[in-house]
Amino acid sequence: MKLSIPRSELQRGLARIQAIVEKRNSMPILANVLLRASKGDRNQLEISATDLEVGIRGGHPADVSKPGSLTVSARKFFEIVRELPDEPVALAATPNSYLEIHCNRVRFTLAGTAAEEFPTLPEVSPAALVRLPAAVVASLIERTMYAASLDETRYNLNGVYFELAEEGAKIRMVATDGHRLALVDRHLAGGASDLASGVILPRKGLAELKRLVDEEDADEIELGIEGNSALARKGEVTLTMRLIEGEFPNYRQVLPKVSSRKVTLSADTLAQALRRVALLSVERSKAVRVELVPGHLRLSANNPDLGEASEEIDIDYQGDAITVGFNARYLLDSLAAFRTKEVELGLEDELSPAVLRPTEDSDTLAVVMPMRL
Repeated sequence: MKLSIPRSELQRGLARIQAIVEKRNSMPILANVLLRASKGDRNQLEISATDLEVGIRGGHPADVSKPGSLTVSARKFFEIVRELPDEPVALAATPNSYLEIHCNRVRFTLAGTAAEEFPTLPEVSPAALVRLPAAVVASLIERTMYAASLDETRYNLNGVYFELAEEGAKIRMVATDGHRLALVDRHLAGGASDLASGVILPRKGLAELKRLVDEEDADEIELGIEGNSALARKGEVTLTMRLIEGEFPNYRQVLPKVSSRKVTLSADTLAQALRRVALLSVERSKAVRVELVPGHLRLSANNPDLGEASEEIDIDYQGDAITVGFNARYLLDSLAAFRTKEVELGLEDELSPAVLRPTEDSDTLAVVMPMRL
């Protein structure tokens, strides 16, 4: 393998795979990046990494004089490239699987391994790839993934449920950890009926997909699902993820059918008040008391070891008074994911969950279960 590639292009490709690279020592090869240079119709350097659950492969234009492949430490190679001067980088593989790196007057020799030792990335070729606007995909992930469970024993909740509604005209993503739930619908002008429905996308794979759609040149993403894998493609970059096996709970059972008490207020005002009051909540539960009374939303917290805090927010409400306890962090997570100026808060009774919606997006909601105070 012998080639020359712009430093910025090489750094971009290596930066993209850093979060995927497996850092544990169960399989040392998973800490490496696979470099494959090809020559012919497409002179490029392909950069690949996987942890066996999520994999990414990206093609980068390069002046290839000799095709070939090898693997090297993903982290150390990235650290080297990041410190190189902004000049073309020459890469060459030696017969004993070392990588020689030349840039201007800088020279490194990095130990590597033969490409044959690297695990094969799944070749997913869905019959139909659906084009989705990158902004839509970003919104779906951002407004749901925060509610996915971090408890590895509840593996079926460790991702986001993906399904189609209205005969493929609408994409829905749902996440829950048993204490709160996030749901987002997005209508698509062209429809997405060719996509598989009712699958659970892993949290780590979605985090990588979010990074992909947030890149400056991301306008559209091609998405497909085949067997137990999902694929996302943006130009020369392909991301694959293994779907989570298991049955997602019937989330429709916990969606409140009605909220008889609804108020609209500034999302920033509510978030700031929650943060202040939660400073004196019990550290483990972060419990705050939410009291709805005519003209006011009153937040309060009490910690026997520290003291108590309360704050009132003026609102347009003239209904019956109600008091419900919630985990302040769950409410704050929802508000942060919405990124909206105003939010609608819906309450039914002392034993029912709160429903939060951005006022400008009726297809997004968050459900937070109540706490006993």
